[in-house]
Amino acid sequence: MEGVNGAGGSECERKPLSEVVGDCVQRWFQDAFKEARKGDVANQVLVAQMFFSGYGVPKNEQKGRQWMDRASKYRSSALKVGMKRPGYNASDSDSDEANDDANQ
Repeated sequence: MEGVNGAGGSECERKPLSEVVGDCVQRWFQDAFKEARKGDVANQVLVAQMFFSGYGVPKNEQKGRQWMDRASKYRSSALKVGMKRPGYNASDSDSDEANDDANQ
């Protein structure tokens, strides 16, 4: 019987899903960090969010603030989303604010 990854063998060694997802999140952080260092503002915001939340990297609010400060020099809306979940965009904040106003 052939394994999932194409390797031969009768026993298929599988990783727990949480480990696979953890590996993917770490790679996502590494890719975003690489682009952020090159000056990509969207990835600078993403790296800041990941540091703030500890998503894919150990939580570090100081580093999150440093990356958010760097991003906000070029995109003032970055400050609106700094403490949001990773991947949250500034354009998302407008719809959230409208929903918050409607719920009050």
